[in-house]
Amino acid sequence: MGKRRKPSPPSRARLAALTTAMAGGAVLASGTAHAEPTPTLASVKEQVDQLNEEAEQSVERYNGFQAKQQKLQGEANRIQEKVARGQEAMNELRTRLGAVAADQYRSNGMDPGIQLMLDSDPAAYLERASVQNQVAGSQANLLKQAQDEQRKLDQDRAEAAATLAELDTVGASLGTQKNQIQTKLAQAQALLNKLSAADRARINAQESADKAKAAAQQAAAADRASRSAERPGTNTPAPPAAGGRAAAIVQFAYAQLGKPYGWSMTGPNSFDCSGLTGAAYRAADIKLPRMSQDQWNAGTRIARGDLQPGDLVFFYGDLHHVGIYIGDGKMIHAPRTGKNIEVLPIGVMPYMGAVRP
Repeated sequence: MGKRRKPSPPSRARLAALTTAMAGGAVLASGTAHAEPTPTLASVKEQVDQLNEEAEQSVERYNGFQAKQQKLQGEANRIQEKVARGQEAMNELRTRLGAVAADQYRSNGMDPGIQLMLDSDPAAYLERASVQNQVAGSQANLLKQAQDEQRKLDQDRAEAAATLAELDTVGASLGTQKNQIQTKLAQAQALLNKLSAADRARINAQESADKAKAAAQQAAAADRASRSAERPGTNTPAPPAAGGRAAAIVQFAYAQLGKPYGWSMTGPNSFDCSGLTGAAYRAADIKLPRMSQDQWNAGTRIARGDLQPGDLVFFYGDLHHVGIYIGDGKMIHAPRTGKNIEVLPIGVMPYMGAVRP
């Protein structure tokens, strides 16, 4: 029986090749195990819509803080002006009190009885004494006036300090809401960036179609308004031809069709939802609160079956979206970032109710 030959050890080159192949296989396996699936257009759209919805909620909160900030700033300015006027009044009172005190010091240095005895003209002295008594009474009045003025000044200063502190708090909240909006919009854009080139092209094509549709609606509305009649074959109601408040509101809304949504914007080139409704009502000389939630409390509740053009229509449980009813179950609204002001049926969003301011 011959000796079994011992196998020779692998060469360095072979070991290097085996090591490289194994490492490559490990990388491939690891990459396969952790690779993220390509998002579908439907899933991205759903997530983007949700993020935009959350951003709009933050926009309305931002609008509320912004309105409160403006109000507080006006109050702070008014109080600070009041404090300045009060300080001027106090300075004047102190000057008058100082003059009275100096005069009394000069005239009351000697005992009144001795002054009467030594005075060559007692009648004149008694007359001066009467004047001095009047001055003393005037001094007492000045002191009381100064005390009252100081008390009011202290109250005004405390009110100014409290208002400025609240203004700082609101300013911080405003910054927080702004960051939330920008974060949500950035997340939505990041999701869109994950789409394939073909899907992004589809979304861009849809956005272009929406813009063209909105522009066509605007042109058609202007044409119908000029002829005071509805063009045959269209399913968008014409703005009211008659005068009055509702006509002014709806006609203003029609004139904004095709303009871009801009968060926290109130016109004239872009609007958010409550910015559009507020601007439309200003066209009819009616002032609405800035936030959609506050606009909900700005008038009489209207049943869905009693809706009339110009009414405000509200959506979602927290009332963070609002539009202007134009008739035939449709509204004009400013939808969200990336879209334009458009006509939309009121049934496509969670309808909560209507208000007629």
